[in-house]
Parts: sequence; structure tokens; C-alpha cells
Amino acid sequence: MTPENTAVVDLLAAQQEQILREWLAEVATTGRSAGGAAGAKAEAEALLNALHDDLRAGAEASKTDAPAWARTHAVLEALSAARAAQGASAGETSHFVLALKKPMFTGLQQRLASHPALLWSAVMAVSTLVDGLAQWTASTYQRSREEVIARQQEELLELSTPVVKLWDGVLAVPMIGTLDSNRTQIVMESLLQRIVETGSELAIIDITGVPTVDTLVAQHLLKTVTAIRLMGADCIISGIRPQIAQTIVHLGVDLEGVTTKATLADALALAFKRSGLVVARAKTA
Repeated sequence: MTPENTAVVDLLAAQQEQILREWLAEVATTGRSAGGAAGAKAEAEALLNALHDDLRAGAEASKTDAPAWARTHAVLEALSAARAAQGASAGETSHFVLALKKPMFTGLQQRLASHPALLWSAVMAVSTLVDGLAQWTASTYQRSREEVIARQQEELLELSTPVVKLWDGVLAVPMIGTLDSNRTQIVMESLLQRIVETGSELAIIDITGVPTVDTLVAQHLLKTVTAIRLMGADCIISGIRPQIAQTIVHLGVDLEGVTTKATLADALALAFKRSGLVVARAKTA
């Protein structure tokens, strides 16, 4: 172990409580803590313990992305994920780590005042170490944030494509917005699962809320219809407005064999007819 590493390890072992207090005070002036003060304290304690253990095991301050920093990396990953989930920015997350510099510098100065050469090398080692960990934290935060956004997008897609049971044996999927491959896959999976669960024999796909229909959208619709038929059910596509009908004809998309209706009401009336149901207006007294 290098002399500067030894100096930092000794400092963490002897003055951890003091460093922790000063670190949290520094964070409180400009930083934001996931989970409040208690959460910040738990994160800080975990990070100080991990730093002490990794340094004592021989990790080098100049190589913060090395496997020797595995325990510290694990703590920073948890910290980044927690802050990303709570909406803290990358800058605020990095600031939490960078705020450790000041109390570490102060502690080294107090302990090594009579050894200027060692003090200088130890301060440089701490500066390099904290900068490297802050950069690593920023990268980890970005990955965590991207995972949160991707998960939210999946949840929004699921919410935007509900499968509604209109009647016994009749399901409907109201489509709103652009229809792409990912969304088609979610619609197909949700609809097929509901067909199995309810034993429905008819599904209505309503595209009234789909702004435009191109060749790709038409292909997605046909794939969904094919999958429904393979499950032993039939499908009606409703919401075929005049503009969409003209576009489909212009594109030369073949919807032969696929039942289409102008409105959801028309599709539901046909579904009732196929089910042997008759809807009649009640006679007034």
C-alpha cells in the first residue's frame, strides 16, 4: 500500500464520524438527498465504509473503474438508482460524492501538517479518487435514469392500450396515437391473453384515435388480426374514416377477409348480431 493510501485509510478509520458530520453539512448547503437526511446519512456511512475497505484491500485511487473498487461501485449504484427514481438530477447526485472532498482535505491537513510532502500526495490522491468516483456515479446515474424512463414508457404503452370487455364474448381495444412495432406487440399480447382468460370469440380493434394509417400501420393491424384468428376468435376493425379508407386504397393494402366498420357503434352492433343478440328500444308506457 502506498504511503498516501495508508494516510487516507488511517484517516477514515480514526475520524469517520467527524468526516461524516462535515460531509453531510456540506451536502446540506447546496445538495439534495434521496430519502431525506436519514437517507443521506445511510448512504454516506455505506460509502465511507466501502471506501475504507477497498483502499485497505489495495484499490488504487487513480483507477476508480477497476474491479478492486467493487464494493464502492455497488454502493454508488444503489445511490444512483435511488436518486434517479426520486427525480434528483445527475448534478445533484455527483455533488453528493464531490462534497466528500472538503472534510477529507481538512482531516488530512490536521493529521499531516508536519509532513507537507505526504500531505500533498495524500490530498492529490483523494482529489483524484473523489473526482473519479463522481464521474463513475454520473455515468451510473444516467444508466439508471434511462432504465426508469424505459420502464415508464412500457407502463404508459400498457395503459394506452387497454383491453375492454364490452359484452360476454366481445372484447375491444381502443387505439389512440401512433401505432408502431412495440405498441403492436403489447396490444397483441394483452389481447390474446384476455381472449384466453375470458373465452371471447370476437375482438374489436378501434382505430378512431389513430391519426394516420400507412403501410407499416396496416401491416401491424393485419398481424394482430392473424394472431387473433389463430386463437380461434374473429376480429372487426372499426374507426375506418373516409380519409383512412382512401389512404388504404391508395397504398394498395389488402384487407380482404377483414371485417371493417366506420364506427365502434357499428362494430358493436355487428358483434351483437353475430352473437345472436338483438338490441331493441324499450317501449314507453
